[in-house]
Amino acid sequence: MSMNTIRDLFEHGLEDIYHAEHQLLDALEELEVNTEHDEISQAFSEHREETQDQIKRLEEGFDMFGEPPETEECEAIEGLLEEYEEFTSMDPAQEVMEYHNMAAAERTEHYEIAAYGNVISLADQLEMGDAADLLEENLREEQEALDELTGLTEEFEMDAIPAE
Repeated sequence: MSMNTIRDLFEHGLEDIYHAEHQLLDALEELEVNTEHDEISQAFSEHREETQDQIKRLEEGFDMFGEPPETEECEAIEGLLEEYEEFTSMDPAQEVMEYHNMAAAERTEHYEIAAYGNVISLADQLEMGDAADLLEENLREEQEALDELTGLTEEFEMDAIPAE
């Protein structure tokens, strides 16, 4: 694929975030399983359900764009997932794992927010208002998920983790 037009950039961005959402769907399940705090685990479960809806919206966006849904490996998400796997292999204490799960999820939300912001701008440039609306719905959900995670992180009982 050549990368010479706004259309090319938009298609690439859709493929990238489509791949990321699929990868994160599985990762959210793993985060839920690796988390013992009910409120945190529930947040991961709820966001996993939202992610399934986000994937459907992306597929609608591809359809509006006149292209079949395809993925372009999202190296940023792959890197974050690799980092997570490396951390879990260190056999962290459960409370450390709980905090790390929230922090890892926050990092992915920041990436998704940036990615959606970029493709929305491109959709606007291409005068694809309906596609931009779908993507904005995904962006709004990602921002809400980040806000919830940030709140949970701030409320986390850090006293349960030894300082040294």
